[in-house]
Amino acid sequence: MADIATLLERNLQGIFGEGDDTLRREVAEEIFHDDAVFVEPHGIYRGRDEIVRIAGIIRALHPTFRYSTLGRADVLHDKAGRLRWVSGVPGEPPAYAGTDFIVVRDGRIAAVYLFFDGAPDPTSPALNDDQ
Repeated sequence: MADIATLLERNLQGIFGEGDDTLRREVAEEIFHDDAVFVEPHGIYRGRDEIVRIAGIIRALHPTFRYSTLGRADVLHDKAGRLRWVSGVPGEPPAYAGTDFIVVRDGRIAAVYLFFDGAPDPTSPALNDDQ
């Protein structure tokens, strides 16, 4: 059973930062419940498969971007946590920043909520009209 800080880091790097679909799916199998939900400004995505799919789309929009965390994860009673991060091309100023908030059930992520810190990624179109 992974701790909250590890789940946050694996979600950021192993799901949304991962360019390889097979590796992304392997991490998702380990860290997400089948019925997990991902909520972000552009949509709501239900189920592990849908999270993996939308993470691949997001990753493909910016294949050269990398995520860097801003400090340590904040954890609440081994039930929830948040992690602040920035994203952009390494060596350049970040293109945007965000905070991931997760809810954990039985050692796996049940829900991920993404909040952009400041303006949302200006280069990202709406990803899904089904909400």
